[in-house]
Amino acid sequence: MSLSVPFRSSVARVRPEWIDYNGHMNMAYYAVLFDEAGDEIYPEIGFGPDYQKTGFTTYTAEFHICYLRELHLNDAVTVTLQLIDFDEKRFHFYQEIWHEDGWCAATGEAMGLHVDQSGPKVAAMPPHVLANLKKLHDAHAKLPRPHRVGRRIGIPR
Repeated sequence: MSLSVPFRSSVARVRPEWIDYNGHMNMAYYAVLFDEAGDEIYPEIGFGPDYQKTGFTTYTAEFHICYLRELHLNDAVTVTLQLIDFDEKRFHFYQEIWHEDGWCAATGEAMGLHVDQSGPKVAAMPPHVLANLKKLHDAHAKLPRPHRVGRRIGIPR
């Protein structure tokens, strides 16, 4: 298991079909970039492409995005991922989309659930997955807690 701190995805490029009428990447495709980066680390955790054949899978229960800077056609980006916390049924990730020029375009925060597909219902993860999450969490615990973790949305009064 790679214990890169934080995990960094392969390079992705902003595609023409992701550009909206304002001339920059549509908000929906930031979620696509975050999701595709998660797919890159999933096999290392134990949730590879064949995992659903076990009768279990993962669902995203909640996802928050903060848009910091616009991305444009052909921009090259990578996505970092930091495991913030986990228990036997859930995992909490924090992600950032980084432009090749060194600036952060967006942040994302997710709560994932381990799901028994026969319900579907939330269920405990198998020991090997929990062990991999512990290794990843131990490595990522050395990182500072991102200041955007746990943000709320609302109008201050």
